[in-house]
Amino acid sequence: MTHQDYGEYAQLSPFELKDKLIAIARSDADRMMLNAGRGNPNFLATLPRRAFLRLGEFALEEAERSYSYLDSGFGGLPEADGIDLRFEIFAHRHADTHGVAFLRRALSYVKDQLGLDPADVLAEMVGAYLGCNYPVPPRMLVNAEAIVAAYLRKEMYGQVPSTGAFSLFATEGGTAAMTYIFQTLKANHLVHPGDKVALATPIFSPYLEIPPLPDYGLEVVDVRMDPEADWQLPDDELEKLADPAVKVFCLVNPSNPPSAKLSTECLDRIAALITTRRPDLYVVTDDVYGTFADDFVSLFAKCPANTLCVYSFSKYFGATGWRLGVIALHKDNALDAALRALPESDRKALAKRYSSLTNAPDDLRFIDRLVADSRAVALNHTAGLSTPQQLQMVLFALNGLMDIEERYKASAKQLIRHRYKTLCLHVGIPPAISENDVRYYYLIDLQHLGGELYGEAFARWLAEGERGTEFLFRLASETSVVLLPGNGFEVVDASARVSLANLTDAAYSAIGESTRRILAELFAEFKGQGD
Repeated sequence: MTHQDYGEYAQLSPFELKDKLIAIARSDADRMMLNAGRGNPNFLATLPRRAFLRLGEFALEEAERSYSYLDSGFGGLPEADGIDLRFEIFAHRHADTHGVAFLRRALSYVKDQLGLDPADVLAEMVGAYLGCNYPVPPRMLVNAEAIVAAYLRKEMYGQVPSTGAFSLFATEGGTAAMTYIFQTLKANHLVHPGDKVALATPIFSPYLEIPPLPDYGLEVVDVRMDPEADWQLPDDELEKLADPAVKVFCLVNPSNPPSAKLSTECLDRIAALITTRRPDLYVVTDDVYGTFADDFVSLFAKCPANTLCVYSFSKYFGATGWRLGVIALHKDNALDAALRALPESDRKALAKRYSSLTNAPDDLRFIDRLVADSRAVALNHTAGLSTPQQLQMVLFALNGLMDIEERYKASAKQLIRHRYKTLCLHVGIPPAISENDVRYYYLIDLQHLGGELYGEAFARWLAEGERGTEFLFRLASETSVVLLPGNGFEVVDASARVSLANLTDAAYSAIGESTRRILAELFAEFKGQGD
C-alpha cells in the first residue's frame, strides 16, 4: 500500500473514520467485508419479542370491541374494566404459544414480586402497544417505571443492599440520555463554560466530544485507567476528582473499549472520595455493558446521592433499533440539592423558564427538568418515549427479572467470550479473562502485541507517527476488515477496537489472521529500514 500522511484523520470521530474504512474495504468486490467496527450485536432476545406480538393481537381485539358493528377496520380505546378476565380467555385460546405463556408468567410476577395490580399493568400494556394515548406521565408510564426500576435493582446493585427509591426517565436510547443530561446541567446553571468535566478514559468517544462543544465550553480532565492494573483507576488519577473545579465525572462501566468493569475496591475508593471530599460532585455512569459482566455493581448503588445512571437495553437484548434507554436518579440527590442552593438570580431565571409547568417551579426536580428540557419546556406535555417503545422495554426488563437461572445471560456471556478466544487463537496470543473482564470489545494494543511478537524495538517503531491509523487503513484495503481506532476513545497506545458482538466465529478467525498478516508486513518494513 502506498504510504501517505494519515494526520488528516486525527480529529475525526472513530465512527466517522469508520465510514471511510468501510468504503475502502468494499472497494474489492472479490472479498467480503468484515465490519467489527460497531458494537451492534448479531444476537437478540426472542421471547420478549414474541410476547410483544401476542400482546398486540390481544390489544387489537380489545380495540375492536368498542366498534365491532363497523366493518371498516375501525377500533376504539380499550376498556380497563374486565380486561384481565378477557385476557385469560385469549390466553386459553393461545395457550400453546411461548409469547402468551411469557405474558401470563409476567402478570403473575408483577403481582407476587412487585406488588402491582396485574389488571392495571395489563391495561397499561395494551394501551402502550396501541399507542393510542400520549405518554402519561411523560417521564415514564407508572407501571413501566416500577418494572424497569426492579430490573435495574437486580442488574445494577448485585449484592449491595437497596439504597432508597429512585425515579426513571425513559429515553430514546443511551445517546439521548447523554444529550439530555448535558443540556439540563447547562440550562440549570449547574455547569458553566470553563468548568471541568472528568472522564474515566478510555471512554466512548461522544463523552470526549460533547463537553468542548461551543454549547458547553467545558474543559476535559482525563482520569486514566491503568492497563497494567486490569484497567482500574489508580489513586493518583482519582485524586483529580478532588479538584472543586471538576463539576461532573463521567464513566462507562464496564469500560468501552477496554471492556473491563471497575472492581469493588475501585468503586469503594471512588465512593469514599465523593462522600468525604466531594459531596457536590455530579456523576454520570453509563452502565450499558453491565449485564455482560460477572457480579456487576454500579457506582449508582455505591454512591446513590451523586450518581445519574444511564442504561440502555440495546446491547444485551439486541435492540439498537428500538432506541430504548433510561436515566435513573435517586430521589435524595446532590443535583436537586444544588438546584435549591443556586443564587437567587439563577433561581428566578429558572422559575421563569419552568413557570408554564407548575406553580412552584423551584420545587421541580432535576429529573423532571430533564423531561421538560428534552422538549424545549413548552412541549413538556407531549414529551416522553413512545408507548410501544416503553412496552418493549418493559418486556425486556421482565425477561431479565424472570430469568431466575440466568440462562439468557449465560448464553450472551458465553457467546462473546468464545469469540474473544477465537480471535486470540488466530492472532497468535493466549486468551486471558480476569474477574473484571467482560470482552464485549477487545482492544488490540498494537504496541503491546508487536512487542510480544517481534520485540520492543518494533513496538517503539509502531508508536511513532500515525502507524495505528495506517494499520487500520491497510487492514481495510488489503483484507476488507474494518476496526475502529483506539485513539478515538482516548487510548494512549496505537490500538484498534474489535467488537466481539456482531460477527460469527469464522469472521473473528479471519480478523485475527488479517491482524497478524498486517503486523507481519509492518515488521518487514521495519526490518527493511535497518538493512
